[in-house]
Amino acid sequence: MNFRKLFDFKSTEMRIAETTLKKINALEEEIQQLTDEELKAKTIEFRQRLNLGESREDIRAEVFAVSREATKRVLGKRPFDVQMIGGLILDLGSVAEMKTGEGKTITSIAPVYLNSLTGSSVIVSTVNEYLAERDAEEMGQVFKWLGLTVGINKAQMPTDLKRKAYACDVTYSVHSELGFDYLRDNMVMSKEEKVQRGLDFILLDEVDSILIDEAKTPLIISGGDEGESPLYNIADIFVRTLSMDDYFIDEETKSVYLTDLGIEKANKYFNFSNLYDIQNSELVHRIQNALRAHKVMKLDVEYIVRNDKIELVDSFTGRIMEGRAYSEGLQQAIQAKERVDIEPETKTLATITYQNFFRLFKKISGMTGTAKTEEKEFIDIYNMRVNVVPTNKPTVRIDDKDEIYVTMHAKWKAVVKEVKKIYEKGQPLLIGTAQVEDSEVLHHYLLEERIPHTVLNAKQDSSEAEIIAQAGQVKAVTIATNMAGRGTDIKPSKEALALGGLYVLGTEKAESRRIDNQLKGRSGRQGDVGYSKFFLSLDDQLILRFSVQDRWKEIFKAYGDDPIEGEAIKKAFLRAQKKIEGFNYDNRKSVLSYDDVIRQQRDLIYEQRDLILERDDLGSIIKKMIEVCVEQTVNNPYFINKNNTLDLNGFVSYLNNNWMNLTQRQFSTDELRKYDREDLIEYITKVFNQEYDILRKNIVEKFGVTGLNTSERYIILQVFDAAWQDHINTMDKLRRSSNLVQYSQKNPYQVYTQLGSKKFKELTNRIAIESIVNLMNNHDALQMTNNFSNEFYTISSDNHKNIDVEKVKQFISQLLNSEMTKLAKEGIKPEEISKTILEKQKELLNTLKLTLDDLEIKERKEE
Repeated sequence: MNFRKLFDFKSTEMRIAETTLKKINALEEEIQQLTDEELKAKTIEFRQRLNLGESREDIRAEVFAVSREATKRVLGKRPFDVQMIGGLILDLGSVAEMKTGEGKTITSIAPVYLNSLTGSSVIVSTVNEYLAERDAEEMGQVFKWLGLTVGINKAQMPTDLKRKAYACDVTYSVHSELGFDYLRDNMVMSKEEKVQRGLDFILLDEVDSILIDEAKTPLIISGGDEGESPLYNIADIFVRTLSMDDYFIDEETKSVYLTDLGIEKANKYFNFSNLYDIQNSELVHRIQNALRAHKVMKLDVEYIVRNDKIELVDSFTGRIMEGRAYSEGLQQAIQAKERVDIEPETKTLATITYQNFFRLFKKISGMTGTAKTEEKEFIDIYNMRVNVVPTNKPTVRIDDKDEIYVTMHAKWKAVVKEVKKIYEKGQPLLIGTAQVEDSEVLHHYLLEERIPHTVLNAKQDSSEAEIIAQAGQVKAVTIATNMAGRGTDIKPSKEALALGGLYVLGTEKAESRRIDNQLKGRSGRQGDVGYSKFFLSLDDQLILRFSVQDRWKEIFKAYGDDPIEGEAIKKAFLRAQKKIEGFNYDNRKSVLSYDDVIRQQRDLIYEQRDLILERDDLGSIIKKMIEVCVEQTVNNPYFINKNNTLDLNGFVSYLNNNWMNLTQRQFSTDELRKYDREDLIEYITKVFNQEYDILRKNIVEKFGVTGLNTSERYIILQVFDAAWQDHINTMDKLRRSSNLVQYSQKNPYQVYTQLGSKKFKELTNRIAIESIVNLMNNHDALQMTNNFSNEFYTISSDNHKNIDVEKVKQFISQLLNSEMTKLAKEGIKPEEISKTILEKQKELLNTLKLTLDDLEIKERKEE
C-alpha cells in the first residue's frame, strides 16, 4: 500500500485551484485565437457580466485564461501552470508559498486583474518603494493593455496625487504607507480630504515579512512635542557609572534590570531614600531606557548612526526602517548614548498594529518563499492557510550540513578560508550575515586577504537592487545582511552555473527558520544548480540567549579551531531556534491582544467620526451629546452634598458660566429647586436644546446651512481628535503600568481590559461635554443685529448707553481662552496661536459692533 499517497492530503484551496487550472488550460486555444482588440475588449465584457449578476467564481477560469494570454503578449512570458495555481490560491484569500525565482510577481497578475473588475479597491503591497515602482511599471504594462488604470502610492506624496493613486483600478504601495494613510484619513476634517477609497482586496508580496516580522512594532503617527527633558542625559550619565554587578541582563528575553547593588548606587547617586518611590517614577523610566540603550541595544545591530541621526535597522531584513523610531523615550535614550542631538518626545496622535490594519481588509492574500513554518500564526491571526505551490522545475540545490565551531574567531577563520577557496574557483558567493556589525567584521577580514567583494547592509540600502542583481557573476563575492535584496532575483551567468551556481554561505542562524530558508532560496532558482552551507559558533547570538553557552564551550573546548562533530549540537541549534520563534510569536500575540482592546475602541471612534463627516445635518448627533452632557453634569459628584442633595448655587453658576454665555437666558436656583434629579436632567436637556436651536438659527442667518454644518463639524471633530489622542496616550501608560499588577497575583491583560473600558466610557463622556461647551460658546452664533450686543451696555440716568467693559472683557476673554486651549492641544506653534487669537478678537468685536478704542477709551475714563 502507498502510505505516502494515502496521507497526501490537499487543502480545499489547492483542490479548487487544480480543478480551475484544467478549465483555464482548456480555454487557452480559444483565447489564443482572439485578436489584440478582442482580448482587450474582454475587460468590458467581464465587467458587464459581473454587473448582470455573475460572480467572480463564475468568470474566474476565463479571466485567468485572458490574463495568461495578455501576459504572454505584453511581457513575452507565458505564466507556467504552477504560477496559475499560485494565482488561484491568492484569489482564494490564502498564502501562496512559492520558492525564490518561481516568478511570484507574474503570479500576482491574474488574481489582481480578476478582483479589479468588480470596481472595488485592489492594492498590491510591497516591502519597499523600489519594488512598488518596479512591479507597477512591469506588471502595470499588462493591466494598462487590458484597459485598467495603475497607480503608485509613495511616502511624502501630496494628498491629491495619493488620492489619484488610490482611485486607480490597481494601486501599488509600500505596506507601511498604507497604514499611515489609513490613520491620516481618520484625522481629516472633511470626507473630501480622504485619500483611500476603501479597504477591499490586498495582495501582500513577502507576506511573512509584513504580517509576521514587522508585526511587533505598531505604526504610530506622532506630533505635538511633549517638551524636552533633562532626565535623558542625567539617566545616561548615571548608567555610564555602573559596573557589571549593578545590573542583570536576561539574554533569553532581552530584558535588563538594576540589581540590589545598582539600586543602592542609584539611591546614593540621586540622594534618594528609595529609588522606587512614586515621585521618582519618571526618572526610573529614564534609567530603565538608558540601561536598555547601553546594555541591550547595539550599534550596527538594532540601529545605525547616519548623518548624526539614529536610524533603526529591521532585524529580519537588514533594511533601514524609514520614518520609524522607538517610542516611550527609548529613541531619546539611544540618542543620549550616541551623543547626537536629542529630539523631544512626541505625543501619539494615532496608532495601529500591522495585524489589525490588514485585518480591516475584506479580503487578504499573500505570497512569499517561506511561510509554512508560521502557518499556525497565519491561521490564528489572519484566518489564512498556507499552501505550498510546487516548483516549475525540481530543486537541485545542495543544502550542506552546518559547520559549528567553539569560538567566534574560529568560525570567522573557517569562513574566510572557505570564501578564499570558492573565490579562487570562480563560483559566485552570497554571504548572509545576521547583523550590520558582522558584515563589517567580515569585510575587514576579506580586505586583509585581498578578496574583492561588495557589502550590502543597511548603510548601502539605496543601491540594494543593483548590488544584489550582480551577485550571480563569476568571482562575485557579496556580503548581505540577512535578507537585504529580497525581491530582486540573483541570476547566475552560464559560466557561473558551470561552476556550480550560486553558493549561499550563512554565517549565523536567524531567530526564525523561515529567514534561513529565505537565504538558502536565493540559490537554485528555476531548477538551477546551487549550494548552501551555514558556518556557526557557540558564541552566536542564538546560543548567547540561553544559559547553556558556557557549559557547551567547556564540553567542546577540545575541538579548538576544528568543527564540532556529531548531530546532537546541530539539533540543539534547531531547538534554540524553535524556542525563540515561540518567544517572538508570544510577543506578537501579546502586542495584538493589547491592541485588540484599543482596536474595538478605535473602530467605534472612527465609525462615529465617519458618521460626523458624512452627515449633512448634525442636529440629531448634537441632541444625543446634549443628553449625555446634561446627565453627566447633574450627576457630577462635585455638586453633591454629603446629605446627597444638590449644591444648587455652585451648580447654577457652573451651568451659566459654561453653557449660557451666548444665550438670552440664565438659570436661577429658584427655577431649578423644584425639580428632583431625574426631572432636572430632563428640564435642563430641554432648555439646552431650545437655546442651542436659537444659536443654530443665528449661524444659518449669517453663514447659511453649509456654514452651520462646517462650523459644527469642525468643533466636534476638534474635540474628538484631541480627546482620542489623550486617550491613546493614557492607554499606553496604562499598558506599561498594568504589568506591575503581576506582583499582586493579578492578570495584567485583564486589569488593562477593565481599566481600558472604564477609560473609554470617560472618553465618550468627555467628548459629549466638551463638544456641547464649545458648540454653545461658538462665537459664530452671535447675532448680527444690535439686540444681542445690548447685553453689554448699561443705561444711564439720562438714557445714554454705556459699555459694560468688565462684562465684554469677561465674555471675550472666555471665548478666546477656549480657542487658545484648543489650538495648543492641536500642537500649533505659539506665534501662530497669537496671530489666530488676534484675528478672532477683531472678528468678535466687529460682530458686537465694538472697536478696541471703545474699550480703551472707557477704561481710561474709569481710571
